[in-house]
Amino acid sequence: AGAWGMKILIACEYSGIVRDAFLKKGHNAISCDLLDTESPIIYDGGHYIGDVRDILYDDWDLMIAHPPCTYLSVTGTRWLYHPEDMHMQKELRRPHPKFPDRPQKMLEAIDFVKTLMDAPIEKIAVENPLSVISSHIRKADQCVQPYHFGHLEQKRTCLWLKNLPKLQKTHDRTDEVMAMPKSERAKVWAMPPSEERSK
Repeated sequence: AGAWGMKILIACEYSGIVRDAFLKKGHNAISCDLLDTESPIIYDGGHYIGDVRDILYDDWDLMIAHPPCTYLSVTGTRWLYHPEDMHMQKELRRPHPKFPDRPQKMLEAIDFVKTLMDAPIEKIAVENPLSVISSHIRKADQCVQPYHFGHLEQKRTCLWLKNLPKLQKTHDRTDEVMAMPKSERAKVWAMPPSEERSK
């Protein structure tokens, strides 16, 4: 850690929100994504535009990674196989006619997550929704909901941790959220597919 505090990599993230929170606490935090950051850079070098693997081995103390969930989320697995073959064993199913390369893209996404998890970084958190990471690499260490932290919203988020404690609930509003109609508590899923929804 040095004069700046910890050297922290926020991987696959362009909003700058997490990066800036660590910067305000006195850490040397950098975000990295294929897209430019949405937040003004407070300090030089605060955002790297490019493949995180370019900087993954630069002696980080902590990495918080948000790998893209498009090919990892459990909800996306329905697009792996031909709809007419869902009753068959997986190895006998044909690829989905609209997305024939999806199984290969899922394997590439899993390999990318393995690369992140295996990085020589002392403390790592990988974040994703309910995901094939659990069945292909290892089970999540923790799953949390926004309503565990005061938000009237439902969206299960899983964490794979290395040398980090589990998050502790700060303002549990489970009862309030469960009393809401499903369409109200899962607002993010009510949005039509778009760039904003994926963000």
